[in-house]
Amino acid sequence: MKLHELRPAKGATHKDKRIGRGDGSGHGGTSTKGTKGGQSRTGYKRKMAHEGGQMPIQRRIPKRGFNNVHRVEYKVLNVGQVEQLADKYGINEFSLENLYTNKLIGQNDKVKILGNGELKKKFTFKVNAVSAKAKAAIESAGGSVEIVK
Repeated sequence: MKLHELRPAKGATHKDKRIGRGDGSGHGGTSTKGTKGGQSRTGYKRKMAHEGGQMPIQRRIPKRGFNNVHRVEYKVLNVGQVEQLADKYGINEFSLENLYTNKLIGQNDKVKILGNGELKKKFTFKVNAVSAKAKAAIESAGGSVEIVK
């Protein structure tokens, strides 16, 4: 076999469809776009969610509720859970870094301590928010609370 005898495998290549090059090409006239209307025109772009004149679904379904853009979502940690977590993960300081390294929260999560349960040991907390009941329970057990922004 010589270099000039090399050919692509049978069926590996095909001729390109040459649109708009006259009737002899088989794709002349309307260039395979049909006749008239926006879709045959240049620059046509189909609108998102267009349903052919039928009322679109986002307009058929009624509006409900209200989304507050200023809402702050917290990961909640109850005072009753603190001692169990401290024993399981061996931590005395509940800071955002400690909770993240132990995979209890995500990197951008905010943490709030709530007062459900009892606390017997002394712990320090460096979190984003604390309820009044939780703060009283932590301080009565000899612990401390620092609010981090």
